[in-house]
Amino acid sequence: MANVTVQAIKELMNITGVGMMDCKRALVAADGDQDKAIEALREKGLATQAKKSGRAAAEGTVAAVVDGNVGVLVEINTETDFAANTDDFKAFVASVAKTIIEKNPADVDALKAATISGGDKTVDEVLTELAGMKIRENIVIRRFVRLEGTLASYVHNGGSIGVLVKMDTDISNDAVLTVGKDVAMQSAALNPAFLNREQVPAEVLDKEKEIMMAQMSEDPKMANKPEQVRAKIVEGKVGKYYKENCLLEQAFVKDDKVSVEQYVEAEAKKLGGSIKIAEVIRYERGEGVEKKEENFADEIASMIK
Repeated sequence: MANVTVQAIKELMNITGVGMMDCKRALVAADGDQDKAIEALREKGLATQAKKSGRAAAEGTVAAVVDGNVGVLVEINTETDFAANTDDFKAFVASVAKTIIEKNPADVDALKAATISGGDKTVDEVLTELAGMKIRENIVIRRFVRLEGTLASYVHNGGSIGVLVKMDTDISNDAVLTVGKDVAMQSAALNPAFLNREQVPAEVLDKEKEIMMAQMSEDPKMANKPEQVRAKIVEGKVGKYYKENCLLEQAFVKDDKVSVEQYVEAEAKKLGGSIKIAEVIRYERGEGVEKKEENFADEIASMIK
């Protein structure tokens, strides 16, 4: 039997939203394997689709900036929200975003080596000075993406979530940007795993079907039905999976009588052209970054002794 740590239990709770003891039992049964524990919890109907990056936290900000036909989404982390709200930090984030737009660096290392926009020092030199002399906290440029084309952006809650949307369109009207922003807001609110059903990997869909079958075997009303019948029911549930996990098939948040795709098509028709959502990139501040919570860990430890 695996020695299940308090940290492992805490992490599984964050990922699945399931209670402490159920998480502990699942980890013990899975010999400490997190993926197997998540799958077991889902098969028992205790957890919805797991999003491993969903609930971890860190401070800082996500910025989304569009300048003409170039846009950038960048996440820069700090140790505290106090530091993230200072004018010095906000100015640094704005300069970094502008540098990405102007210099088109290949990755974070190349960005840090680039001369910062409007200055004569490298991004890394400015970061070091800011962290060591002004803010006095660790500052990390975590990730960024740069796109070109017809772009729209949305930033939620002062930088907790940022979304960049790229559209293929033959419409020059600025109303296209409103459509893009609506799609960005949808992504920010519901965090779909995929843009459309074509992006869902076959192995992911196969695993979902396997889990659906396992869930039915746990249901007294379904367990005695022939496997062929259950298989047909599963195929029917795949459509629901797409509607929940593919952005274009989700119910539009501003009008749940239509899907996001139907909304985009209707708006394009009004504008006399076509709009296709080509790419949607969403960053959530601190996703996947472990935030120290000693009191919470101590609380769990005391509960499982």
